[in-house]
Amino acid sequence: MTTTTQGHNHNHNHHITIDTDRLAAIHERIEKPPTILCKTAGRVTCSIFKVPKSFKEVNPKLYHPQIISIGPFHHGATHLQMMEEHKYQYLGQLLARTGLDLSTLFKALAPLEGPARECYSEAIGLGPHDHLQMLVVDGCFVIELFRKVAKRVEFEPDDPIAAMSWVFPSLLRDLHRLENQIPFFVLQRLFDATYMEEFDGKNGDDQEERPTLAMLCLDFFNYTVQRPPQVLWKYKDLQPQHLLDLIRSSFITPGLKPKDEPRRRSTPSHVILPVSKLRRAGIHLKQGKSETFLEVKFRSSGIIEMPKVTLDDFMSSLLANCVAYEQCHKGASTYFTTYATLADCLINTAKDVEYLCDKNIVENYFGTEAEIATFINNLGKDVAFDIEECYLAKLFADVNVYYKNNWHVQWASLKYTYFNTPWSFISAVAAFVLLVLTILQTLYTVMPYYINS
Repeated sequence: MTTTTQGHNHNHNHHITIDTDRLAAIHERIEKPPTILCKTAGRVTCSIFKVPKSFKEVNPKLYHPQIISIGPFHHGATHLQMMEEHKYQYLGQLLARTGLDLSTLFKALAPLEGPARECYSEAIGLGPHDHLQMLVVDGCFVIELFRKVAKRVEFEPDDPIAAMSWVFPSLLRDLHRLENQIPFFVLQRLFDATYMEEFDGKNGDDQEERPTLAMLCLDFFNYTVQRPPQVLWKYKDLQPQHLLDLIRSSFITPGLKPKDEPRRRSTPSHVILPVSKLRRAGIHLKQGKSETFLEVKFRSSGIIEMPKVTLDDFMSSLLANCVAYEQCHKGASTYFTTYATLADCLINTAKDVEYLCDKNIVENYFGTEAEIATFINNLGKDVAFDIEECYLAKLFADVNVYYKNNWHVQWASLKYTYFNTPWSFISAVAAFVLLVLTILQTLYTVMPYYINS
């Protein structure tokens, strides 16, 4: 039986012929570099990515541009053609005001076409000349828009971007999306090449008056994430990867970076429990004071201090795109990913969100409490980071140590059960008084017997 089977297999293999065309095609595939996820995607220099599919499946609107395309990933999209026309209008206005020749801008950017191409995780379907044209047109539009909004340059009469109230919020959101970026060094080169018009009508000799490109960008986005000028000024010399990285970096203050302390191997960090369970263990949350919402602290008294975060369409999109960037970029820190994980731990239900809103930790312009809970839970889904190395590692560890302290938990549970509301407090007092009266009555009944005996 065994011999027959082997003979059958031998005859079957004998009939398979080697297809030379197939082998040639495989060799061709081996030689051909990937285009959907290029080798550049694994380098530190790569900073602009297509958002992972698992992220997009939850809410693609957080990542896709709605009104304008910046960079190659959405270039030429049909639904973005309206603003394509306005890009050329802004380019014409810039040339007319500065007296620069269009070829000057092309020559300034030409050496950066190759390095810019290396910044994208996927192959760009544009030749060098078309890619260069896109960089000039898109980059000049962004810079011109920032200058107009900062009132360094006047808007043209009846400019619909200024006149129509719905356009500006859409631009605020689209210009920070991860897939909708061009490298910051491209913007910087165009900014420097056109700086001569910066002080039109102002004192051009006073160099201290000249804002940096980073400052103009942060001022633009400050229309929605409002922070004091002195806070923004600290980041005026940032040289980030792109606009999204600029906003992200401006929230990562020096104080956030973990101090070089010996790691406590005996108490590994674990994710923490939701608000409802922490409260039962005597751990409460209150609004912290900081220039960045990322600065969360835990006090030995059992208080987690979280600075206020305003959740609206812009901030939800910013959080999502920053997390996506940190998950894709090889050299990025994980501050936003860590914060998203913390929020995901704390929030399980609409009741948890309601508590955070009552404590002025979350300011809700997003939707219902249940919608915020769903958004936060999705934000923390499928993210990877090292909890032992993240900037909140000590907080995670300290909260867990406090939570596991049996005395804290029992006393807090007693308070939560009997003193959480006025009625439960009154009931507890009444029960205590009744117990005391019962003991006294027993004593008065028994004492005469012992006295007489």
